[in-house]
Amino acid sequence: MYDVVIIGSGASGGAVAYTLCKAGYKVAVLEKGRLIKRDEFSKDELSYARRDLVTPNLFDEYHTIEEKVNGKWEATPTYDSGMSFWNGNIVGGSSNLMSGMVHRLHPDDFRLKSKYGNIEGANVVDWPISYEDLEPYYDLTEELVGISGKFKTHKYEPPRSRKNFTQPPTQENAVVNLLDKSCRALGITPLVTPRAILSQDKGHRDACYYSNFCGSYGCSSGAKGSSREALLQPALATGNLTLLTNSHVKSLHTSIQDKIDYAIVVDTITRREKKIKAKLFVVAAQAHESARLLLNSANRYHPNGLANSSGELGKNLLFSGGGSGQGELHKESLKEIHFNDLMTTGLFVNRSILDWYFIDHWWDGKFKGGSVEFMFEHQNIISRARKNNYHNGKLVWGKDLGDRLNKRFKEQKSIRFEIFNDWLPNDNCFVSLDKTHKDKYGMAVGKLRLEGHPQDIKVGKYIAKKCEKILEEMGAKNIYSSVSSAASQNLVAGGCRFGNDPKTSVLNKYCQAHDVPNLYVADASFMPTGGSVAYTWTIYANAFRVAEHIVQHLKKI
Repeated sequence: MYDVVIIGSGASGGAVAYTLCKAGYKVAVLEKGRLIKRDEFSKDELSYARRDLVTPNLFDEYHTIEEKVNGKWEATPTYDSGMSFWNGNIVGGSSNLMSGMVHRLHPDDFRLKSKYGNIEGANVVDWPISYEDLEPYYDLTEELVGISGKFKTHKYEPPRSRKNFTQPPTQENAVVNLLDKSCRALGITPLVTPRAILSQDKGHRDACYYSNFCGSYGCSSGAKGSSREALLQPALATGNLTLLTNSHVKSLHTSIQDKIDYAIVVDTITRREKKIKAKLFVVAAQAHESARLLLNSANRYHPNGLANSSGELGKNLLFSGGGSGQGELHKESLKEIHFNDLMTTGLFVNRSILDWYFIDHWWDGKFKGGSVEFMFEHQNIISRARKNNYHNGKLVWGKDLGDRLNKRFKEQKSIRFEIFNDWLPNDNCFVSLDKTHKDKYGMAVGKLRLEGHPQDIKVGKYIAKKCEKILEEMGAKNIYSSVSSAASQNLVAGGCRFGNDPKTSVLNKYCQAHDVPNLYVADASFMPTGGSVAYTWTIYANAFRVAEHIVQHLKKI
C-alpha cells in the first residue's frame, strides 16, 4: 500500500508528488499516457499538431459535446466533430506543451462577487481563500519550476514577496521596440511577459535554445517548466516515487461511505485491470476528466457520483473567455526597425498588457476586464502555408501559389494578440456522463454542455478593439480579430468547486472532498472562477498549498 496515489502527472500531480516525496512519503503517480523523454521530443508538426502522438485517438476515447442548435441542445461525439478536449496525455501532461506565458491571479480575482455583486445568469462566488493565502506558493512555484522575466510595477500587477523573477527575460525580437513605442504613443503600458521558460541553466535543465516552437511541442533542452522536468524528475530521485505509466483509472472504490479503499486501474496496453491501494488519493487529471472519474465512481454510498452529496460535481465548468487577433508587418512598409531583425527566428515577443484587467471608466462603465499576450503567429509551417491560399473562393495553385508562399514567408511577418478574460460560470456549462456512449475501456464518456455568458463576449470585443489600435499604430496591415463564445479546448477548470459550505461545493478550502476525507482534487477543478490569465501558474501554486496540507494529514494517520 502506498501512502498516496496521485491520478495524473501534470502540473498539479507533479507539485503534489514532489512535496510528498521530499517529505519522505511513498507515492504512486498513475499516468494514462507514456513517458516521452527529453531527447525524444521533436518539432514534427504532423505528429504533434495534426495527429494523435500525445493524445488519445478520438475513435477510442472521446467526449460528446452539447451545443445549442436552433434553440435545442444537441450532442455530437468528438470523433464526428473533430474537436478534442484531450491535452497532453503523457508524463507531465499538457505542461509539456504550453507556451509558458504565466501570470498570477490578482487579489480581486479571489473576491469577484464582493467587488462586482451578482451578475445575472452567472454563478459567481468569492473564493474561500485569499491572494495572501496563495502568494507564498506562487513564490515557491517560481523558485522550483523556474520563471524568466522582468517585473515592473503596475496598478494591476499583484503584490509580490520576491522583488523580481528568478531569471532574466528570454531573448527578444527587435519587434518589441516597435511594439513598446506604439503602446506608449497610445498611453498603454507594455509589460515583459513572465515565462515558465529558463533563460539560464538551472540544475539538470538547460536554458532555452530558441527553436520558435513552444506551444504544442515538448522542450528538448528542459527549459520549459513542465511537471516532468521541474518536479517529477527530482521526485523520482528521492526513491519515494513510483511512476506507473499507461495506467488509466476507471473508478475509485469505497466499501464504506467516507473512505476510498483502492483505485481500479486498467493497463492501456494489455487491458488488464488491477487494484491499487493507498491511504490517500489525489485526483489530478484535467478538470472535466476529474469530474468524469468521480461521476463514474458512483456506488450505493454515493449514488450520484463520489463526493457529490451537494449535487455540484461537474457543474460550473470553466474555460477561457476572450479571443485573438492578428496583423501583418510587411517589408515595404515596416517602420522603426530593420526587416532582417524582424525576420530573425526563435526570439520571443514577450509582451503582456494588463491595462484593461479591470475597467472603471466614466464612459465605458465598471466591469472585470482581461489580459493580453502579444506574440508572433504560431510557426507551424503547414498551417501558415495554408492561409490565404484562396482567391475569389477558388483554391490558388501552381505558380500563383508559389508566389504567394514566397511573399508570405519572405516579405512579411504576422504578429498576433491573445485575449484572456473570465469565462463566467453558468448553469449551461458543465460535464455529466453520457450513458449511451462508452470509451474503449467501457467507461461512460463525459458529456460537456458548453455555453458562455454574454458578458464574456462583451469584454473580449472591448479589449480586441484596443489591441487592433496597437497593431494600427505599429503599421500592420490586414488587421482582424475574432472573439466568440466557443470553449477553449486547452484551458479547462471548474467542476469540483471548493468552498466552505458542503451544500454548495464539492471540496473544502484545502481541496479535500467534504464527503470523503481521504480524497483530494488538486487540478484546476477546484476553481470557482478562472481569472483573466492562463490557469497554469495558479494550478501549480494551489497544488503546492494542497500538498502541504496533505503532509499534515498524513502525520495524523
